[in-house]
Amino acid sequence: MARLKLATVWLGGCSGCHMSFLDLDEWLIDLAAQVDLVYSPFADVKEYPQGVDVVLVEGAIANEDHLQMIQTVRERSQILVSFGDCAVTGNVTALRNPLGSAEPVLQRCYIEAADIHGTIPHEPGIVPPLLDQVQPVHTVVPVDIYLPGCPPSATRIQTVLEALLRGEKPQLEGREFIKFG
Repeated sequence: MARLKLATVWLGGCSGCHMSFLDLDEWLIDLAAQVDLVYSPFADVKEYPQGVDVVLVEGAIANEDHLQMIQTVRERSQILVSFGDCAVTGNVTALRNPLGSAEPVLQRCYIEAADIHGTIPHEPGIVPPLLDQVQPVHTVVPVDIYLPGCPPSATRIQTVLEALLRGEKPQLEGREFIKFG
């Protein structure tokens, strides 16, 4: 039987969801026996591969690199899991949205709050331009499974992955599995 190709992606977020993934502790050994981790911040893989079975996407779409990445991820993945509240709703990452565009945020951070020689970073190919509005994943590409939590607990993550390993769609019900925050 072919091993499941698993990927994790980190977009605009704090990496807390990935830290919760690591909280799976000993179950990670069982998981490693059943999957090939083909892309992740935990692995040194530079390009998102073709033929990914399941991807956990942490974070919101906040800049042009995220926008390009999520489109590639969706195109090359069978099941996309919106992983954590930033991916599901925008959450903390989207707190800049009421300001209307990226420009006031950049102005405040890099010019007004600068100690000396304030300048907005804009090195093409190094600093990705911010989008005017931070967006949750489902507003950009179709999402198959929503896994809320800030971050989702290891129990929630394991429940989702165990169902997917059995070839089933996870059934997240009850406060323990669908509560945000």
